[in-house]
Amino acid sequence: MTEIDTSVPHSARIWNYWLGGKDNYPVDEEAGDAYTAVFPGIVTIARSSRAFLGRTIRHLVLEAGIRQFLDVGTGLPTVDNTHEVAQRHAPEARIVYVDNDPLVLAHARALLTSTPEGATAYEDISLFEPDRILAAAGRTLDLTRPTALILSGILGHVDGHDRARALVQSLLAGLPPGSHLCVNDGSRGTDPDYEAAQDGYNETGAVPYFLRPVEQIEAYFDGLEPVAPGVVSVPLWRPAPDGAAPRPIGQHGGLARKP
Repeated sequence: MTEIDTSVPHSARIWNYWLGGKDNYPVDEEAGDAYTAVFPGIVTIARSSRAFLGRTIRHLVLEAGIRQFLDVGTGLPTVDNTHEVAQRHAPEARIVYVDNDPLVLAHARALLTSTPEGATAYEDISLFEPDRILAAAGRTLDLTRPTALILSGILGHVDGHDRARALVQSLLAGLPPGSHLCVNDGSRGTDPDYEAAQDGYNETGAVPYFLRPVEQIEAYFDGLEPVAPGVVSVPLWRPAPDGAAPRPIGQHGGLARKP
């Protein structure tokens, strides 16, 4: 396994810190605190992204009848991971997590455990190897049956929108009709302070994360049947009816069905 470098901040560990997790190091906390000093709203973005993921999974299980999930770019386990939400409503659900970070690998194998009725698996593969991802997923999932492809906060790490879109299309090509695509990523055009903070972070030499215009996020869903309300700022996607009125943030996402 690749050695974990604890001297350099890492985006997955910083994200974990913002979500209130403990799987991070002092260097990650320092970087996270430096970011929040410039843009405190990043904590809201991180938590809103996770809440959006939970709402979409509940829809997929309860309304779309999905029982298989392929979660690529998993990140560090926190609260309400994909399998926890899915198996809460359908214990027989099967989930394959994919990431290639050594710290994520170490924690995922220990923490991402399934119900007896279902299954979870972790595959140590890069997003940039879609054929390997599909082949590995097929060991746990039946890819002749509808499957939800989840790409949560990962496509922004791909340099170039055309390349990111091609990766999405390659993964979807291996899934049958009735499958769904769930994406949420940082966006441009809603919060200039977020954009300035992220651009500054990218210039530090850390692994960059590229915020994209909303129309580029919408383009990931080309050829699919959108689930209402389409691609929106994530707090606006089917918010809980009993909560405060949601406000748009610089994180957009959506869900759509493969015809």
